Amino acid sequence: MKRLIGSNIVRKILIPSFLMLASTALWAADVSTKKVNVEVENRNLPSDSVYQLPIILEDQQGSKFKFSAHSGKVTLISMFYNSCEFVCPMLIDTIQLLEEKLSTDEQKKISTLLVTFDPVRDDLPTLESIAKNKNLDAKQWKIARTDIASVRQLAATLNIQYRQMDSGEFNHTSVIILLDEQGRILARSGELGTVDGEFLEKIKLAIKRTSF
Repeated sequence: MKRLIGSNIVRKILIPSFLMLASTALWAADVSTKKVNVEVENRNLPSDSVYQLPIILEDQQGSKFKFSAHSGKVTLISMFYNSCEFVCPMLIDTIQLLEEKLSTDEQKKISTLLVTFDPVRDDLPTLESIAKNKNLDAKQWKIARTDIASVRQLAATLNIQYRQMDSGEFNHTSVIILLDEQGRILARSGELGTVDGEFLEKIKLAIKRTSF
């Protein structure tokens, strides 16, 4: 009887331990595979490209895409949240003012990516509503959301400061960032409600220098 009890105890200890070790090994292998995949995907990007950040986003049409998939065009990128009543709507209006200063051909060679700080409240219907109310062309504009951890990573990568207050609203940096087609930061503008002439010229120059 003692031997049987001892045997059962050994089984109770060894079997869960074995399963835990096996699970850990599989998890490590999965992480390793994902790391390799990211490295392969981003090997053609420069080391200072923001597209090195391996995050997944969802746009206003419900399409999920890798951040790195947004490369290939000169891009204006910023962060916002929908319940912001003044600054964030003005941010979108300012980008539209910049677009109006570009020729039709230049407009086709630039895209805009806005990512919300508030993915919990800014769900897909909310993103759709923003795009509709602002008359944003889905071919040129992506209004996107991602998970909270990725929001933090993206904000840090773009050097955008933000903090959620007890009210649920956000204090945040309001800035429009210009990226080249490989995701390198070329310029930043904090001017809202008007056209930043110097920033506009940098947009035009970046479009002119693109490889297509």
